[in-house]
Amino acid sequence: MDALSRTRLLIGKDNVEKIKNLRVAVFGLGGVGSFVVEALVRSGVCNIAVFDNDTVSESNVNRQIVATVDTIGKDKTEVIKERILSINPDAKVSLKKIFYLPETADTVDLSEFDYIVDAVDTVSAKIELIVRAKAQGIPIISCMGTGGKTDPTRLKVTDIYKTTGCPLAKVMRHELRERKIEGLKVVFSDEPFILCRQEISDEGKKGNGRPVPSSMIFVPATAGIIIAREVIFDCIK
Repeated sequence: MDALSRTRLLIGKDNVEKIKNLRVAVFGLGGVGSFVVEALVRSGVCNIAVFDNDTVSESNVNRQIVATVDTIGKDKTEVIKERILSINPDAKVSLKKIFYLPETADTVDLSEFDYIVDAVDTVSAKIELIVRAKAQGIPIISCMGTGGKTDPTRLKVTDIYKTTGCPLAKVMRHELRERKIEGLKVVFSDEPFILCRQEISDEGKKGNGRPVPSSMIFVPATAGIIIAREVIFDCIK
């Protein structure tokens, strides 16, 4: 039995071949994106491009698959490539060490991909990526907020305009309406935001004085696996 023998038993050899030929771009290698990549590669995706310009920090260890005590300080893209090739040595991995923003968007040719995953945190980056993907007719799935949540059973796959209870999704609905985007597949959670205010201190704030987003592995990791499942089954119908 080979690495995908049990996958073939579940979805058939023709679908496994479709998955092998799928070209996927994953933007963001944080708590969500790193698990998207993990699940895609273990499902048989062989052509994958990853976009991130961050390095692993100690605070990532609680939730990101790229983060261990041995990878702190390393480029996330390099770490994820090593992990991908340890799962499938024949995989074709493209590393793009950039923060995707409106200012850098022209450096990326989205037409190379069959499916795009938006797992970035910055609203302007998400909007730019979604608008460009929609304009080119490339399927895209976007992750809404997973910070400040602990219950993975509250995650749902739906259209952006059917989301409720997610502050990020509310902003995205407004911005996408302004840009005449009629629909967008998203993963979101309707769980109320949690923040342990006893733990907020100067150490727990960003340079702008705002609290660092609270997070544990349960919701972002599950969201990443759900997103990967949507990519795979959209491909094989």
